[in-house]
Amino acid sequence: MKILLTGANGYVGMRLLPALVRNGHDVVCLVRDKRRMKADKSLQENISYYEADLLKEETLTDLPQDLDAAYYLVHSIGASADYEKLEAKAAHNFVDNIKKTNCRQIIYLSGIVNDENLSKHLRSRKNVEDILMQSQIPTTVLRAGIIIGSGGASFEIIRDLVEKLPVMIAPKWVSTKSQPIALRNVLQYLNGVLLRNEAYNRVFDIGGPEVLTYKQMLLQFAEVRKLKRYIISVPVLSPRLSSLWLYFVTSTSFKLARGLVDSMKNQVTVQHKGIEDIVQIELLTYREAVERAFNRIAQNEVISSWKDSY
Repeated sequence: MKILLTGANGYVGMRLLPALVRNGHDVVCLVRDKRRMKADKSLQENISYYEADLLKEETLTDLPQDLDAAYYLVHSIGASADYEKLEAKAAHNFVDNIKKTNCRQIIYLSGIVNDENLSKHLRSRKNVEDILMQSQIPTTVLRAGIIIGSGGASFEIIRDLVEKLPVMIAPKWVSTKSQPIALRNVLQYLNGVLLRNEAYNRVFDIGGPEVLTYKQMLLQFAEVRKLKRYIISVPVLSPRLSSLWLYFVTSTSFKLARGLVDSMKNQVTVQHKGIEDIVQIELLTYREAVERAFNRIAQNEVISSWKDSY
């Protein structure tokens, strides 16, 4: 099958690409500049490049007609203060042009958006969902919370906090509940729903087997690293101060930190179930996901980073 992969040079896209090729698919990587792609040479026979900017509709006018499916892995959080408008514009441009092809399914990796009072970041994800669902092409939405994998933004931020701070004076959002999922499981779900009729025009929350607070995640991470850490939660840190705290302690940018902090008020636990009836996989625990990530780091097998899309 021929698969269009948007966000091919992003964190998840770079991990999904070899999996699609191993499954026998030909992959068209939609990127702004193919010179920035770091795909392994062993994949080259089965991949091609389509250079385009989703914010410039004129660059999308000749998408390949013989596409079977398309992955939409485009996110702009941290890229601009107006990322909500940018994400909506990109999604509209994508839909307007993918409808002109033979594409039979769109698969979108979104965020869990079950709270009524959503953050700007999660509100934008939900808006993109709605735009893609209106395309008249069968669409599958996979909503994930915290994704744990080597090189991922969540993993690296947690790592920085745990390894740099023996004692953390943390904002009250450390008590917010989440359902972290291993990157390996995310990739299995993304592959598993491909051209499955049962997944058409459906929304699924995907998460690991545990519901944990951010504090519990930090402490379990510390245990894996054999570090003793103490976390004191205080209610007085404003969103701006919390963002500055993340910015100065971790490798994230201030814009991304602000977007993440804003989202941490929302509980991201699985409510829209059903994916387990379509894709049967063994879910890794949070601790197993962290250990797996460090094994990849030790073996120098980190093939993508959250910074790649920037």
